[in-house]
Amino acid sequence: MTTRLIGLDWGSTHLRAYRFGERGEVEAVRALPCGIRQLPADGFADAFAQAVDGWPLAPVIACGMVGSRNGWLEVPYLDTPVRIDRLAAALTPLATAEGRIVHIVPGLRDPSRPDVMRGEETQVAGVLAQDERAASHARLLLPGTHSKWVRVQDGAVGGFATVMTGELYGLLNQHSILGAALPTPVADDSAFQRGVTMARDSGPAGALSRVFAARTLMLDGVLAPTSVADFLSGLLIGEELRMALAAGWVQPNDTVTMVGDDALCARYLRAAGAFDLRIANAPDDTTAHGLWRIASEARLISPPATA
Repeated sequence: MTTRLIGLDWGSTHLRAYRFGERGEVEAVRALPCGIRQLPADGFADAFAQAVDGWPLAPVIACGMVGSRNGWLEVPYLDTPVRIDRLAAALTPLATAEGRIVHIVPGLRDPSRPDVMRGEETQVAGVLAQDERAASHARLLLPGTHSKWVRVQDGAVGGFATVMTGELYGLLNQHSILGAALPTPVADDSAFQRGVTMARDSGPAGALSRVFAARTLMLDGVLAPTSVADFLSGLLIGEELRMALAAGWVQPNDTVTMVGDDALCARYLRAAGAFDLRIANAPDDTTAHGLWRIASEARLISPPATA
């Protein structure tokens, strides 16, 4: 087999390496706990060496926090609107001690908010690589610690918004009076749906005005202590969806394409029903497809091949 490209998805907590074959197929994947916040003793170079150990010399492309201010090499953001060809033209090379060149994908900045992303732009490129119709008009949701709502128009990322849903959930569940010192959570779909409904019906005040209900309902005996986590999850995810509709990030008749962890995406799908919002999961391996697409556009793969 011929290795045409090595791709790295290098975030804060993880490093995932892909070895691509002749037509963009993923021949091998390595997952290392070597995100930029938990590097081995010899830093980025050591983590990179582990990721590509034994793999042939081939062009390397990397996305994510590796290009951040705290990364291996800071790569400036590109202001929206941004098409894939502009992403490819802005790849920044970094030479390694082994003689390899790592081409780092820039993140994006939406100056109208302002807002930034790193890594998600490659997932968006992966969605567009697999669905040509999405390039003309699409609304994308990338749920996670910092959820992203992305607007694609005429082949370009036109703008986006970040909602810190996952991080707020962690803080409330682990470090606030609402969730700290409670028993180990037990899955409770009715508590989750109660939270979603409360967020939907929160009106102009929004769900932040209802967060303390987690404690009140527990004290009243309506909500079991083991169900508080699911209630808070539903409340925050519901508030994210309510805000997206209220802010016009998505219209009720739009179909939102979602990219993310399967279990988390399943929660968003359950919550979407309360808002009559249509959400469809993107195809798998969007980051891998995005890395291949950007590398192809940048002519790192010669002659250009099609995934």
